[in-house]
Amino acid sequence: MYQKILLASDGSDHAMRATEHAIKFVKASANSMLELVYVLDDDKKRGKKRFKGIVEDKAKEKIKLTEQKLKHSGVSYKLTILKGDPKHEIVEYANSHHIDMCIVGSRGLNKLQEMVLGSVSHKVAKHIHCPLIIVK
Repeated sequence: MYQKILLASDGSDHAMRATEHAIKFVKASANSMLELVYVLDDDKKRGKKRFKGIVEDKAKEKIKLTEQKLKHSGVSYKLTILKGDPKHEIVEYANSHHIDMCIVGSRGLNKLQEMVLGSVSHKVAKHIHCPLIIVK
């Protein structure tokens, strides 16, 4: 069915619920592979270049619970940390890596960006080439 499943996570509550759905999909198909993607938002890290290692450590901390949930469920996964604008990076990664299905939370951690520019999930839905599940 779906062999390459992408889970985009930022550690938010909605992303944690998306993780639960990703686990169900992976377990339902013996040949599925899960790719966990976290995007370091360039807007958040500007001016912090000399603290690059600290910023990446904070990124790993944000998805720590997601990784724990995946490990606890017994699902194997590949972690990829991207840098840039989350809505563009998720779409580009999914489209260029032939992802069969993408799962994202409906709301992330950046509430201001959602109000001003629209949510990441909305932008991903417009431009991704595979089926997308948006989890509330």
